[in-house]
Amino acid sequence: MLTLNKEEVDLIASKLLKGMVCFYQLDKKKIFYMPDDEDYFDYELTPQEETLLDNVEESPENYAEFTKLEPAQEHQMMQDFVDRFVNEKTLAEDLVDALAKPKANTAFKYVIDESKYKADWKEFRRNRYTDWVMEQVDSFNYSA
Repeated sequence: MLTLNKEEVDLIASKLLKGMVCFYQLDKKKIFYMPDDEDYFDYELTPQEETLLDNVEESPENYAEFTKLEPAQEHQMMQDFVDRFVNEKTLAEDLVDALAKPKANTAFKYVIDESKYKADWKEFRRNRYTDWVMEQVDSFNYSA
């Protein structure tokens, strides 16, 4: 059974927020992370990262993989933030408009970073990612 302490959950959440994928090695209780190849498709793996991926492939039962939210989940998280926290009608409309754009994450970030809600958004997003890590732990334990 996989259990993580608060520091481990926080580390994984912070790495996911930075575009990394994380692996937790069960037998050594160690966290590894590397750029998510979906975001960095032209990224050259280091020898250590190649070794890690080889180890994961050789004994997948010894590793729990943690990935970032899917784009639809990210979009929903941004919409939830607007619905729950943004009280100014004009700003809320600007944020919803940003979510309708092709690069919604970038547009949303641009608008939110210029508002008084920037810190609230960072905390909300961080908490959502912490919850997401715990959901993945539960899923791993359920399937193991």
